[in-house]
Amino acid sequence: MQGMQLPLVAMAAVCALTLAACGKQAEPQVDRVAMEAKAKAEAEVKAVEAAAKEAEARAIAIESYVYAYPLVTMEMTRRIMTNVEAPLGSRAPMGQFVRMRNYPDASYRDVTAPNADTLYTTTWIDVSKEPWILSLPDMKDRYFLFPMLDGWTNVFQVPGKRTTGTKAQTYAITGPGWSGELPPGVTEYKSPTGIVWILGRIYCTGTPEDYKAVHALQDKISAVPLSTYGKPYTPAPGTVDAAIDMKTAVREQVNALDAEAYFKLFAELLKTNPATADDAQMIAKLAKIGVVPGQDFDVTKLDPAVAKGLAGAPKPAQAVIMDWMKAGIVAGDFKLEHGWLFTTKTGLYGTHYVQRALITAIGLGANRPEDAVYPTSTGPDIAAKYNGEKKYVLRFERGQLPPVNGFWSLTMYDADYFFVDNNLNRYNLSQRNKFKTNPDGSVDLYIQNESPGKDKESNWLPAPKGDFVLKGDFVLMMRLYWPKEGAPSILDGSWKVPGVKEAG
Repeated sequence: MQGMQLPLVAMAAVCALTLAACGKQAEPQVDRVAMEAKAKAEAEVKAVEAAAKEAEARAIAIESYVYAYPLVTMEMTRRIMTNVEAPLGSRAPMGQFVRMRNYPDASYRDVTAPNADTLYTTTWIDVSKEPWILSLPDMKDRYFLFPMLDGWTNVFQVPGKRTTGTKAQTYAITGPGWSGELPPGVTEYKSPTGIVWILGRIYCTGTPEDYKAVHALQDKISAVPLSTYGKPYTPAPGTVDAAIDMKTAVREQVNALDAEAYFKLFAELLKTNPATADDAQMIAKLAKIGVVPGQDFDVTKLDPAVAKGLAGAPKPAQAVIMDWMKAGIVAGDFKLEHGWLFTTKTGLYGTHYVQRALITAIGLGANRPEDAVYPTSTGPDIAAKYNGEKKYVLRFERGQLPPVNGFWSLTMYDADYFFVDNNLNRYNLSQRNKFKTNPDGSVDLYIQNESPGKDKESNWLPAPKGDFVLKGDFVLMMRLYWPKEGAPSILDGSWKVPGVKEAG
């Protein structure tokens, strides 16, 4: 028995040695598997963190894009409108006036939704370095307004018949942080930004005699730097930048900018067009995507996940802006009544950034509601469009013509928002027309392609021809300038635009 124990002991020893060897070989494998598992887990965590960073950055970038949209659009508009050596048509160098002398006809294609009620007298100025002096002549009780838009499209001041009367008046438009003495008789208007767009409008009936009278007023309007006020002043010729696209619409150019170019331009503009104190929360969010007031924007310094989130922001942000047209109705910022869509929340926006962006996109230069409201209709109801094949009537009951202190008009546009060619060269109806009234005192406006008859032509607004070849869709826009504040008033809803009805 003792003899057999030795082989057993030997075998046990061999097994022990074998197991020990196997264990030593297994240890590195276990460590490697553990390390791989750990690395995989860490990678997954990093991926989740990166995805979260990207998502947060995209959300902030979309909100920031909407916030920045007016300032970027104003700059792109300024570049195009001032990229000439001398005033020409609807363009003029910085600090020089565009003086529109006549109402456009149906061939005009420079700006959508042109008007045939006021002659524009406009200029762009830069008050970041020194103030500019605006001098307005005695308008002799004529209706006019000269709204001043800052870089964010807020109308910060609006001299005109409603606010300051029609006597001669002189203003110093000063920039952020400016302080100093002004000449006697000059009223200071402080602009929150360096960019200022003066978008003057003077009422004109369109007759040769009235054109002549308004032209004389336009020629007396001036804007000069403070340092030259009271001295002979000849503005320097403008500098033309051949790299600026003068043909593509501004909105298309803005929408075509990628995120890097968009926010780089925005950061540059912030240097002379500061945000307000109310924008503090947005400024904090902007810092998270590398946009800091007073600093250049450099996308290469961003976390890759943040940069990726930023890159995906423009298209969703543009959708947010344009979708507000419908969402704004639900929110109460737009009203849809009797087929007419309009808003009374324009000109001053506070922190309502999406409303500000939408108005920038569809109606850059919009006035304060106290100065103008623009009800627009594309059809007699939400499910139908106007078409030149049909005949329509807009009836104002007795005593229910639009209640305004300034003027009102109803303008016909084709589907692209340009005037409709017609034998009368009539593009709108307004209070200056001598309407034929019905026996009960009501007024019917006839909206159709063919004449309603000689006895009714005073009330006729010609529509485009509609058939199988020519689509003939059209749009109606009312302009209510200086709407009455007391009832009846569109401002408080006590007066509503009547619905357009299809003629039986």
